[in-house]
Amino acid sequence: MQSSATVSFSSAAAAVPFSKPPASCLFRVKSIYTSSTTDPPSIMAAPIPKWAQKTITLPPHNRGCHLITPKILKEIGQDLSGFKCGLANLFLQHTSASLTINENYDSDVRADTETFLNRVVPEGRSAPWKHTLEGPDDMPAHIKSSMFGCALTIPITDGQLNMGTWQGIWLCEHRDAPTARKVVVTLNGI
Repeated sequence: MQSSATVSFSSAAAAVPFSKPPASCLFRVKSIYTSSTTDPPSIMAAPIPKWAQKTITLPPHNRGCHLITPKILKEIGQDLSGFKCGLANLFLQHTSASLTINENYDSDVRADTETFLNRVVPEGRSAPWKHTLEGPDDMPAHIKSSMFGCALTIPITDGQLNMGTWQGIWLCEHRDAPTARKVVVTLNGI
């Protein structure tokens, strides 16, 4: 009976060894080998991964960083509760806003982040932007969106988003005119 296997994934640079998953892993596929050399290995009942997806429309927010965790959880809570272990991917379908995870308690952190972004990415006549057709805040919004990104991946554990105590999901609105935003949430796991 074989206790563990080592598989090597090779590339032009080097081989990377892969061994059994750590003890903290919630999901493992176990193989049982029979004493006969002609019998193929059998796989014990492994949970079948499942998927769920929902598009959430967030109401218009003023320019700034906004805690949206409660809205996301309200929209996906029923689906989320069906996952013991997995991943939640949040994808914002816009190029002038962004998603990030940060402080969920003190709103001063969100205000300070907005102040920082406006200092680092200036707008107006002093900025060297060529893309100005949609207003002086548009090109800076694209830059800010690229800085934070439009997607998050959060672990799911026992039907909950597995974030730290003080972590929350933020929508960072980088335009002056409030606009509804769409977030596609994809859940995958067991």
